[in-house]
Amino acid sequence: MRKLFFTGRKLYILTIALEAVFANRFRSMLTALGIIFGVAAVIAMLAIGNGARQEILEQMKLVGVNNIIIMPKVESKMEEAAKESGQGKQATEKFSPGLTLADAASIAAIIPSVAKVSPEVVYESVIISEGVSTYGKVSGVTPDFFEVFTLPLERGEMFNEDQLREGKAVCILGATIKAKLFPHSDPVGRYVKCGSVWLKVTGVLQSRAVNADISENLGISDYNNQVYAPIQTMLLRYRDRSVVTTAMIRGGSSGSVVIDGGFMSFSSSGGSDESVANQIDKIVVQVKETNLISQTSEIIQRMLKRRHAGVDDFEIKVPELLLKQEQRTKDIFNIVLGAIASISLIVGGIGIMNIMLASVMERTKEIGIRMATGATRKDVIFQFLSEATLISLSGGIIGIFLGMALAKIIMEVTGILTIVSLASIVISFGVSATVGIAFGYMPARKAAMQDPVTSLRYE
Repeated sequence: MRKLFFTGRKLYILTIALEAVFANRFRSMLTALGIIFGVAAVIAMLAIGNGARQEILEQMKLVGVNNIIIMPKVESKMEEAAKESGQGKQATEKFSPGLTLADAASIAAIIPSVAKVSPEVVYESVIISEGVSTYGKVSGVTPDFFEVFTLPLERGEMFNEDQLREGKAVCILGATIKAKLFPHSDPVGRYVKCGSVWLKVTGVLQSRAVNADISENLGISDYNNQVYAPIQTMLLRYRDRSVVTTAMIRGGSSGSVVIDGGFMSFSSSGGSDESVANQIDKIVVQVKETNLISQTSEIIQRMLKRRHAGVDDFEIKVPELLLKQEQRTKDIFNIVLGAIASISLIVGGIGIMNIMLASVMERTKEIGIRMATGATRKDVIFQFLSEATLISLSGGIIGIFLGMALAKIIMEVTGILTIVSLASIVISFGVSATVGIAFGYMPARKAAMQDPVTSLRYE
């Protein structure tokens, strides 16, 4: 019975506090504005942080886990002019064969921390099937390529080691190429013409979204708009750039080649002469452990420098380390923004404290009457603390909805991905309640410490 009486007493006091808040609803709303905007800002900032984190995770999926990318280094026009006028004309200039399949094989055979090596050669070509044509890239790869970049098949099967070794005329289509050439039919078992060569389709990749800016910065291509063939097929049936032919000598340096009327160009260098010096356009090395990436990249750097006669004609990128550095930068930025947003919560708490202090002064006689009729100091503290907490919680609830709307607006207007998580809502709601209790306690204690006789005489 005593417990029930105690509960009923607290509920009665809570009802009085609620009536006091609604009796001055306009003032209560103004008091809660700081909490409203503070909670909304915190939720919006956390949503931006969650979105940035999700984008980084998606980018890591695109670049693959623990990958190192080796690409030919393309010199600018100014560097080429400087070489021609200076050291480039020296008779002792060293010769480098550029990136070759032998480089990829050596990396796989010598370095124990390497899990997989995926060389790649890329051409741009008109792709035709049954009178329908489109423009895309034809990539020569190994089966390891699809494992390194986690590219599963939607249908069909991968080409095998025999087809790779013998240079069979087979291919796998990207999702966009399939949609353009075979929108309503199964392409597996059909043929596509890439340049002058007919390739039999053995499979189709699942669609993979790729951001254009990300692909340019990290050296990632659009997986959907490509046709994938065994790398030996590309070197045997299209062109092996490490082999010098009579036609090349007669035609001089060229960034493109015409094969039986099927136009193809080198994609790695944008049509520059540097592409001719490299047998392949890219080598992707997958390391066994993340903590071995830096050491492995340094070993590869020294190893390729020796194989290329000391010529610095390649560059090594570690996308995962770049992305982690970007993630750290964004985390710091989000912490700063969150701290700035949290200041408004403190300002809102100070506003609640000021209004509650003024309310105590206005209701001094009411406090005296309550204490004279049996209310204890704990009851008075509970009443005023409840009022402050109710104002803060109502502001927190409104701020949660405003923050969710603000996150949606930011995503629609700026294109920045925002993700509102349940954790951010719970944290914001808890903080608003804590602010109400922390900043409402001093006014409540001041009200409870007043002398009942003095309060009754107050005018």
